[in-house]
Amino acid sequence: MPEKAIITRRSLHGELVPLLRDMILGDELQPGDKIPEQALCARFGVSRTPLREALKVLAAEGLLVLTPNRGAMVARISNEEIDAYFPIMGALEALAGEIACTRITKAQFAKLKAMHDAMVAHYQAGEVAPYLNLNKAIHAAFFEIAGNAPLTQLYNNLMVRIHAVRFVAKKSPARWREAVDDHERMMEALAERDGPRLGRILRDHLRHKAGMVLESLAGLDAKEEPEPRTAGKRAAAKAGGGAADPDAGETASPPQPARGKAASRVPRTKAGTVPAS
Repeated sequence: MPEKAIITRRSLHGELVPLLRDMILGDELQPGDKIPEQALCARFGVSRTPLREALKVLAAEGLLVLTPNRGAMVARISNEEIDAYFPIMGALEALAGEIACTRITKAQFAKLKAMHDAMVAHYQAGEVAPYLNLNKAIHAAFFEIAGNAPLTQLYNNLMVRIHAVRFVAKKSPARWREAVDDHERMMEALAERDGPRLGRILRDHLRHKAGMVLESLAGLDAKEEPEPRTAGKRAAAKAGGGAADPDAGETASPPQPARGKAASRVPRTKAGTVPAS
């Protein structure tokens, strides 16, 4: 487990909530994991009382499931929720992309293009973790560039619920390459300020991703044992991380990349079956 992170005695459960939420959204605690209360108390230097108060808050947010005499477990999203949430996510991302096409600056496009190129390089090297960090940042960048606060808030509220499954769907190398090709087409549409095209690409991207998530969850259900698995050992071994943040600039027309079929420009990865987006 990472170094002990002692927190103050003021509003203990209030301070614990964001720390635990970050562990869930950062994949340190994954769907189906049993919450290792003893290990977390030692890690944060608190008793079980404030920890359990924090767990109740996260359960109210839908991130945890509390079971009497069995403790807390990271919530598993259902097939019905995926069917309900992903079309909404696709619509929100499509709208953000369309607005971004009307607002993006040269500086913003250059930053986003650099992030995209770095993400593709990680894909080609089969480097999953940095690929995912940049992938998440690119999707978030559309909302930052769009600059629509209510739209971003709706997106963030939904992402709290589906984040844990959105970026961990197992894909074959061919499906991973397909996802990267989608991102190539996103960059082309954004460079051309073609909002309707970018919106269609993002909707299709989220629809494909929903299918991959459903397939992944079906595989997990087939392998899952009756008792929830504990996250204690994994939480003890993993340290936290962070994702890149997009920035802003002044209004101007973005540069235009060379035209061509995205799939022909992206070489195959040397990785096997991996999580991707």
